[in-house]
Amino acid sequence: MATAYALTNPLSLLVNKPAAEFTREDLIKVIEQKQIERITFHYTGLDGKLKELKIPVVSRRQAEWVLADGERVDGSSLFKGMVDAALSDLYVMPVYKTAFLNPFDDASLDFICRYLTKDGELASFAPDAILHNASELFKKTTGMEFYAMGELEFFLLSEPKSPIYVSPKQRGYHAAGPFVKSGLILDEMVRYIAQITGAVKYAHSEVGYVESVRSDLEEIREKQAEQLEIEFLPVAVEDAADNLVLARWLIRNVAYRHGCVATFTPKLEEGVAGNGLHVHMELMRNGKNMMTEESGKLSMSGKKVIGGLCKYADSLTAFGNTVSSAYLRLVPNQEAPTRICWSDMNRSAMIRVPLGWSKVNNLAERLNPQQKEHLVESEGRQTVELRSPDGSALVHLLLAGLTMAAEWGMKNEEAIQHAEKLYVSGNIFKDSKLLKTLAALPTSCVESSRILFQNRELYERDHVFPPSIIEYVAKMLQAENDENMNQKLVDLPADDRLHETRKIMHKDLHRH
Repeated sequence: MATAYALTNPLSLLVNKPAAEFTREDLIKVIEQKQIERITFHYTGLDGKLKELKIPVVSRRQAEWVLADGERVDGSSLFKGMVDAALSDLYVMPVYKTAFLNPFDDASLDFICRYLTKDGELASFAPDAILHNASELFKKTTGMEFYAMGELEFFLLSEPKSPIYVSPKQRGYHAAGPFVKSGLILDEMVRYIAQITGAVKYAHSEVGYVESVRSDLEEIREKQAEQLEIEFLPVAVEDAADNLVLARWLIRNVAYRHGCVATFTPKLEEGVAGNGLHVHMELMRNGKNMMTEESGKLSMSGKKVIGGLCKYADSLTAFGNTVSSAYLRLVPNQEAPTRICWSDMNRSAMIRVPLGWSKVNNLAERLNPQQKEHLVESEGRQTVELRSPDGSALVHLLLAGLTMAAEWGMKNEEAIQHAEKLYVSGNIFKDSKLLKTLAALPTSCVESSRILFQNRELYERDHVFPPSIIEYVAKMLQAENDENMNQKLVDLPADDRLHETRKIMHKDLHRH
């Protein structure tokens, strides 16, 4: 076992092995040593939120049964409209490597679970099973693994603090105390997420700040809002999805314990930065990043992934931008994309190739000449970043769609031409001639649903996305009834427009 650090997974320390090697015997040992009173199963519902089932531990034998064979749940309630009530039973089965000590209940041992059918197979309509099938298809096609990580942005709303050291509007990026007041709460969130997932890269204050939220909702009215971000480390795409959904659950619970509200809603206030869920992706083979060539330039495989993402871009909004307020965020000059294109280090582009230490390393030696020993790194850290998704994303379905897009790009030669044609440089919003040549992202949920239907074969191929899921998502989007929303808002008198805009922004504070 490696040396223990402050944020090492406590279960790994208890059983003296990494989480990936946990067995039932290890977990029984934890239950006995920690005097665990209950096992709590978590599983992602159709709404993208974690559900839970609490199972009291009354004997060793009972705990062994639960860990060996899981439990039974009502699939017709969890997947309403997709699973018939007459055939509704599903098994929920714990994934041992996800075990964690619940930070809000010291008598509970918790797990992320998968849904299995009566025949013991993954339930094909479950979001995590769809992602699993997409990941397996990618491995089969490419011989590589698809890795991902998210940048989870959210607003933390609280009672107004002392009116000193007030943060200026739209200047909160990487602000420090005392200008940002929520640092200790963010520390607590990061502690739990890091211990449980082992995959937090960093956390910081983000651009957005609202001194006093104007809203019809009692929950957030006149609250102070600070925007924060927790960014993850790249991991296998299935783990990345579980990490994001679990993190949202942890963030909300920490906020609640402090009398605050955490919301991932795409837009909280007009003129204030929205909550994105940027996703970084990379290709891995035998533990090595395959996104760059030896010269440090983006590899052919990396360009193929970008070509695939561009091919899928407009329909991906069906999974990554699922509420009307998402399309109040996707507007020019708000560091949110509106056109399908890609670039290097360019935050006005939909896809960005960020700095990845691909041409330089050991940079600290330039500033610290006393450091003589080089740090040898062979894995590589280059990613490509999709900037269109937001906090309304159905995480497992979004990452499944990204995996399918990357797989399409890897096996279709036209992906390279697609990528080369859509490369841009400079701020695209300042080049009206260039802007007209680039296809636009959808401007409403209704438009997004239409594009999803038109491109459903991109997702249903190889039996990855069941038709029932495509139809469910499209129906959910159509229910927003937001066709031509932005134009209707523009035509309203200023006060009416602002009131209607806030109603749209605040109606989905906790949708997913």
